[in-house]
Amino acid sequence: MIYGVGTDICDVRRIRASLERHGERLAQKILSEAELATWKERSERWPDRGVRYLATRFSAKEAFSKAIGLGMRMPMTWRHCEISKAASGKPEIVLHGPLKDWFETRQLSVHVSVTDENEYAASFCVVEKNDF
Repeated sequence: MIYGVGTDICDVRRIRASLERHGERLAQKILSEAELATWKERSERWPDRGVRYLATRFSAKEAFSKAIGLGMRMPMTWRHCEISKAASGKPEIVLHGPLKDWFETRQLSVHVSVTDENEYAASFCVVEKNDF
């Protein structure tokens, strides 16, 4: 059964401008430790890819927060929600801390799709209630 659906579109230019103003602090606020390591690696080699990586993570986390119906309120936090990928390249959401507990208690599962082009990143998220 569908629990919630969320979508988000992010203007990559806004993320770029925020990075110019706030530097790495912006990435540290939004990204998990694993995501931050990937962001740093991409940013050093290809700065534009680093910006788009941050924008896609921002967008996916926003879409997820909408799908679970919390927005950015506890237990939903930027760093407790990690956008990872399977070996196949499929994006996956990995939850941590109180958000993971909240999600598992409700017997939910999630599907996420992420895309980006030069100036926009977009995400779509479906959360299902598992009927065991």
